[in-house]
Amino acid sequence: MTGLYARERRSVSTMAHLRFYPLAAVGGSGAYLTGDDGRQLLDFAASWGAASLGHAHPAVREAVDRALSDQAGASYLSSANEPCVLLAEKLLSLVPERARGRVWFGHSGSDANETVARMVVAATGRPRILAFEGAYHGGTVGSMAVSGHPAQQGARAEGLTLVPYPNSYAAGSPQAAKEAVLAHLEKLFATEVPPEEVAAFLIEPIQSDGGMLVPPDGFFPAVEALCRRHGILLVSDEVKVGLGRSGRFNAFEHSGIEPDIVVFGKGLGGGLPISAVVGPEAIMNHAVAFSLQTVHGNPVCAAAALAVLQTIERDRLVANAERSGKALRAALDELAARHSLIGDVRGRGLALGVELVADGKPAARQTALAVYRAFQLGLVLYYVGVNSNVLEFTPPLTLTESEARQGVAILDQALADVAAGRVDEGLLADFAGW
Repeated sequence: MTGLYARERRSVSTMAHLRFYPLAAVGGSGAYLTGDDGRQLLDFAASWGAASLGHAHPAVREAVDRALSDQAGASYLSSANEPCVLLAEKLLSLVPERARGRVWFGHSGSDANETVARMVVAATGRPRILAFEGAYHGGTVGSMAVSGHPAQQGARAEGLTLVPYPNSYAAGSPQAAKEAVLAHLEKLFATEVPPEEVAAFLIEPIQSDGGMLVPPDGFFPAVEALCRRHGILLVSDEVKVGLGRSGRFNAFEHSGIEPDIVVFGKGLGGGLPISAVVGPEAIMNHAVAFSLQTVHGNPVCAAAALAVLQTIERDRLVANAERSGKALRAALDELAARHSLIGDVRGRGLALGVELVADGKPAARQTALAVYRAFQLGLVLYYVGVNSNVLEFTPPLTLTESEARQGVAILDQALADVAAGRVDEGLLADFAGW
């Protein structure tokens, strides 16, 4: 364990920790982090996708420098500030027409989704919300209340109903997965969940923390049709998989749907804390002083976010995510042919998952060992999933095809070492992961 990591253990609370190995970073550039031991680590996690342009991107640095050199306050609570207005105008141009109303700004996907959950119930007068089993919509009390991930320790909202997310791998086929969930929804509406009481359905166009699950073709159009029939708002949580990561700017575009409300976070600030909810004016403006914190709408974070969006467009990073994602996916598919631990490879663009199984069952222990060994070999990679057995790939949108292949080569060695029993299980003693 390095010196910096040991110092942190003596000074920093663990309540916000989700640790897989003793990573201690002192710097970073592009797709690489610098450890306090001097190693250069290829980063396939990008701080759970938050470092969307990689580390120390010039566009973000320049935007922050400009915003701080002539700072327009620190908030949008009691005064308009130019960076927030510019960012709101930009975001409104990037969502479907039905969502082009107003923008609310927060610090993270958590406070954004908590605001949505409170807002839709208050604005519609309907007390119920639908979300998916395995969904992670945040870590605040209100966002955990509308989530469905088993690792979370918060209570669920009284009006929440969780619906299975279609898992094509577990169901045996995309069609079987789709039909089972749609039938379940129809049964719910016909029995215990009156649809006229449902304010909104919170969806993840790719369920990331639940296991990087990709919905079957036609699933979300069918969900959208159900919502339209019953006047239920469709909310797309794009916090981790949006902003170009999937190979489309909005991940919901793959399904051909048009949500009423879109939630952004993580990568929006390029590493700085900012989130946004974009939706119709009637919902977004139903009450003033409804959801606020002192430095919501911070102009420095807003300036960074605007620079992120401009860079994604200027440098064609959506296309790069699709291109590098294909290279990464191809390399992972090759690994699957050689490693019996790999049960499934799935995802879109640079939002990919590799499910590890042993004897047909989730290989949680081997997954934890694999990410630890990859770290030892120079790759930053985490795992997700309701069974803690899915390697998650959310690298910077700037990732090159060469870097993609380099990272998979490291993973290849890590998986081989785990399969051969060359990784000491005692290494995991201090790292609970999910």
